[in-house]
Amino acid sequence: MRTYFLIVVGVVAGAGCATSTPSNPQSPAAAPRDVNSPGGAALDELEEEYSQKQVTIADPLEPVNRIMYGVNDVLYFWVVKPVTHTYAGVVPKPARIGIGNFFHNVATPARLVNSLLQGKGSAAGTELHRFAINTTAGVLGFGDPAHDRWGLEPAEEDLGQTLAVYGFGDGCYLVWPLLGPSTLRDSVGMVGDQFLNPVRYVEPSEVSIGISVESAVNDASLHLGDYEAFKSAAVDPYVAMRGAYVQYRKKQIRGEDHPTDPLDPSGHVDEGLPDSPKP
Repeated sequence: MRTYFLIVVGVVAGAGCATSTPSNPQSPAAAPRDVNSPGGAALDELEEEYSQKQVTIADPLEPVNRIMYGVNDVLYFWVVKPVTHTYAGVVPKPARIGIGNFFHNVATPARLVNSLLQGKGSAAGTELHRFAINTTAGVLGFGDPAHDRWGLEPAEEDLGQTLAVYGFGDGCYLVWPLLGPSTLRDSVGMVGDQFLNPVRYVEPSEVSIGISVESAVNDASLHLGDYEAFKSAAVDPYVAMRGAYVQYRKKQIRGEDHPTDPLDPSGHVDEGLPDSPKP
């Protein structure tokens, strides 16, 4: 849910900066499952969950990142949240869902191109079908009949995932002012994806920025309370956010269908809106 923040230029890092906790060959998580054990399946699931929690990333800039996290936290509660609550009180939810669908439809070029770059021809074809259906039957994309009527799921691909497919490592963890959590690789991806966003080319630039802000506020209005719930449940919100973001991106890169956004456990399928963690 980083979409209500402006884009900041990042610098790409070489592959292999990311780290993961090495598995212990003597640990239960590394042991083969006993298929004859009555609790084997349950243990297998627990072991998988445990191994997923061990995914880490290099964070040499943690002192600076923590400061940025604190800045973003203050901005959220003092600026983003009041604006979003006011917006939600004025614009009915069905209208906000329609606006979100519209912006998601407009962003089709980025998903289409990245699907092709990753060799996912079927996903690219689905994106074309979704765009054609939603732009026509969905009235310029305000509706999502491609999903609601034909069951066509969007291919949530981006340049960060594409770079991962081509072997680029995460790079070090970053927390951008206003943008929130990212990695060096994903930062480059965010910048690159902007060149595939039609809104970027709207003139004058003030109008383009205004449209982007509207999209961001609208998206945030559909997830009120998610960040507060996430923060209240965490002993150290910074560490929890870092782990949640890295795991969320790992699942996206692996191609898992609709990985659960840690700030939106209910998912976004019903609303047809893409998500990612907050700052």
